[in-house]
This record gives sequence, structure tokens and C-alpha cells, in this order.
Amino acid sequence: MASMRDIKRRRESVSSTQQITKAMKLVSTVKLQRAKGRAIKSKYYFKAMYNTVVDLLSDSANVDSPYVKKSESDRKAVLVITSNRGLAGGYNSNIVKLITSNNEFDKENTDIYIIGRKGKELLERKGYTIKKDYSELAEGFEYADAIKVCNDLLHAFERQRIGEIYLAYTNFKNTVSHEPTLLKLLPIIPGDVTNPGEAEEDPAEKLLLMNFEVPDEEAFKYIVPKYLTSLIHGALIEAVASENGARMQAMDSATNNAEEMIGKLTLQYNRARQGSITQELTEIIAGAEAIS
Repeated sequence: MASMRDIKRRRESVSSTQQITKAMKLVSTVKLQRAKGRAIKSKYYFKAMYNTVVDLLSDSANVDSPYVKKSESDRKAVLVITSNRGLAGGYNSNIVKLITSNNEFDKENTDIYIIGRKGKELLERKGYTIKKDYSELAEGFEYADAIKVCNDLLHAFERQRIGEIYLAYTNFKNTVSHEPTLLKLLPIIPGDVTNPGEAEEDPAEKLLLMNFEVPDEEAFKYIVPKYLTSLIHGALIEAVASENGARMQAMDSATNNAEEMIGKLTLQYNRARQGSITQELTEIIAGAEAIS
């Protein structure tokens, strides 16, 4: 059985850890309140942009554009959004599992464009190629940063260094619910992508031609970068809210576990103390009887 000194030292250590987890929970709660508002506001635009452009490109099968037909390159690019810090439960590992558990993303033909040092470390350990690292965006970002990432991806796509572009991020549903999500961004091949929750189209309507007031290529050169940038920026906003929500939950669980452990150690300490006092009394009585 552990001595009273060992039990007391361990209880103080757990109590000190509990103070840290409490502080981290409070910080995450404050950050979450700010990030939650941005995520809720951007979600509607994010969904509308994705659904609108996917419908637009899906109905443009007659257009000769790399954005709506299969590329000659079989390499895939995945923009993965994680965090720079841990202690957020399964937030980072769940995103990485989206890639590692998907048979389409072979280590040999997948380029990872990473945001977040934790995701980078995990994917490098798994043997994936990190093409570009934007981990500084996990600490703070602007719309201009999303434009830079978009330009890098489109530059590689248009030169056929990659044939497909995917986005892996954590979808913020509410304070306690965050869903790892994988979206295919390009190319949008008719029949490959369907928008969930929408009614089936009339087969006759699928045959309608999509007309543009400007030449097709000129329209796509404006629409596609705007589409990619908006989705990247929206995913970053949702990822920040999800990260802080996950960290708040993890720190809350850690604080409760520490409280439970302190209770058990206190009980153990009191029992040891009671045993020590009983032993001392026994020795005193035995000594008194020996003298008499």
C-alpha cells in the first residue's frame, strides 16, 4: 500500500493538472462562442455555393473544360484541415482516418496539402507525401489566405500535375457535434456528384443545355476560383469552431476525471491516516501495559 506521503503528493499533482484543464476549458469556451457565430453565419453561404456550382458544372457536360471531365493525371490532391495543438479529443485523428481508411487515397498517388501541424505529423508517420504546408493558417486566417491556397491547387490542377481535388475538414453541427467530412471539389463530372436531400430531377431536364452570356471558358475561369476559395474559407471557419468545441469537451471530461481521482485519493489518504493513528494508539497502549 502506498504511503501517506506518496498519496498526498499524487493528489496534489492531480489537483494541479485539474486547474490547468479547467483553465483550458474556459479559454476554449470563450473561443468557441466567437467561432460558433462565424460558423453558423457562413454555413448557409458555404452550402449554397457548393450546391449551386456543383449543379452548374454537372449540367455543363457539353462544355470542353477540365473542370467537368476526367483528367489524364491519376494523382489526387487532398486539402486537409487539422489543428496545430492537441488535447482536443479525436478532432485531429478523425480527420486523418478519413484519408488513411479510404482506399482511393493511395500513398503513392496522393498529394497532401495540409493545414495544422498535428495532421502533418500523423500523415507523415503514415507515409503520405506532404506537398505544401499551410499550418500557420490554423492560428489565424483571412479570405486572402484562402485565395492563396486555391491558387496553388488550381495551378497544379490546370497543369495536370493532379487530376482530382478533395477537401477534408470537420463540419460544425453544434457545440457537442462535429462531423469529419470529405468533399470532392474538382472535377465535377456529371452523374458523379449528387446533392443530398434534393428531389430527383426529371430526366428530360438533365438534357437541357447550360448557356452562358460570356464564353464558357471565361465564365469558368471566374466561377471556379471563387467556388474553391469560398469552400476553403468556409471549411476553415467551421474547423476552428469544431476544434474549440472538441477541446472544450475534452478538457471538461479531463476535469471531471481529475475530480473523481482526487476523491478516490482523498479517501485512500484518510484510510491510510486512520490506519496510522490506530497503529500509534495500539503501540502507546501496548507500551503502557508493558510498563505497568
